[in-house]
Amino acid sequence: MLTAAELEALLLSLKISSVAVLCALPFAVGAAALLARPSFRGKLVLDGLVHLPLVLPPVVMGYLLLIALGTRAPLGGWLLETFGIRFMFSWTGAALAAAIVTFPFQVRAIRLALEAIDPGLSAAAETLGAGPVDRFFTIVLPLALPGIVAGAITAFAASLGEFGAIITFVSNVPGETRTLPLAIYTAIQTPGGEAAAARLVVISILLALAGLMLSEILARRVRRLTHR
Repeated sequence: MLTAAELEALLLSLKISSVAVLCALPFAVGAAALLARPSFRGKLVLDGLVHLPLVLPPVVMGYLLLIALGTRAPLGGWLLETFGIRFMFSWTGAALAAAIVTFPFQVRAIRLALEAIDPGLSAAAETLGAGPVDRFFTIVLPLALPGIVAGAITAFAASLGEFGAIITFVSNVPGETRTLPLAIYTAIQTPGGEAAAARLVVISILLALAGLMLSEILARRVRRLTHR
């Protein structure tokens, strides 16, 4: 059985990962749609920026967020004074960090799905009078739905395991930013906490496996529906 603190960390992880994926999804679709285009000025730079979180250490991403959105940083201070928005030591900051670190997972899956669509379908719709927006929402987006689902669930699973960016940006606050990985770290650092750490590790593994399996199952089902 999980203790109250362990259950709190589990629920907080699910909440942060859900918010991170849902908030990043529209931007991921937009970025993937741009990168799926054959060529345009600045494509290489945009591609590099989008995938930068994959190659940078998560601690670096957390540090960049800290100096940009900390309460003493120009942008972070302005958000706090003007709108009362504070990311430091807050679960919203943890969600932001998780969204940025896992953003490339969504973009890559959606981009591959968009690039696999037959361009002749859109061209045929254009000859029938469909505009760019109509073609995107009635043809492109439904056909790319398997990639969108797979990317979102993969990003969700990755968000559950995010550690470096979160602890660097928003610290390890019980009940506010202490997600499963941070709870495992805390248990390891606590004398006699090996049993709690082992329980949380098992839960993390099961959640990750469930997320990956669900991603594949849903992607297959959506693919069958869209190809009927």
